[in-house]
Amino acid sequence: MQYSLIEYNDDFVVVNKAPGVTVQRDDGVHGLLDLVASDLGLPKLFPVHRLDNPTSGVLLMGRHSESNQLLSRMFQAREIDKYYLALSLNKPRKKQGLIKGDMEKARRGSWKLSQTQKNPAVTQFFSQSLAPGVRSYLLKPHTGKTHQLRVALRSLGAPILGDKRYGGDESDRMYLHAWQMSFQWQGELRRYHALPEQGEYFLNPVFFSSLEPWGSPESLEWPTL
Repeated sequence: MQYSLIEYNDDFVVVNKAPGVTVQRDDGVHGLLDLVASDLGLPKLFPVHRLDNPTSGVLLMGRHSESNQLLSRMFQAREIDKYYLALSLNKPRKKQGLIKGDMEKARRGSWKLSQTQKNPAVTQFFSQSLAPGVRSYLLKPHTGKTHQLRVALRSLGAPILGDKRYGGDESDRMYLHAWQMSFQWQGELRRYHALPEQGEYFLNPVFFSSLEPWGSPESLEWPTL
């Protein structure tokens, strides 16, 4: 399956995207926006934000231009909280903290983190040991730069498992998942979450039990910005 449906209302649609699925149309090939719209009998869905092709998880789509514009502005104003899960087989330089720096273009479509702070990518994170040689990460991005989380973990010396572009170990998928999202909508707090549905490491019962301390990420004492 390319997705599972989480929410469908008059203003937006929320799905749990599978890894390896392109959100928007690419070289004439229909993307997830087209597929979900077709499945729901809608003329069109709008891309409020995007997830990289190999990233899975919670994805928000606008049903009409008005809701899409409002939700997009909320993303830009950092009024939508997002929390991601990741795995790495490498030991990080620090176990929790803040990753902040400008993103610079590297070769062949990749990016790198610099020490300058002109328009920085900002990410808070926690990590914990999942199993011998495997570490899990809870990531809270405050900006939405291209490949931000992938570059952030690379900068810690802990590239995401399966992320070959940034030096991650070979695996059955890239282990980055958009886990939770929350925002205010029409005076009501909306909170959506989705567990990973693919990946040997993600589907291990040890991984699911390890999420308990992080179950309400908005209430955690996050590292200082």
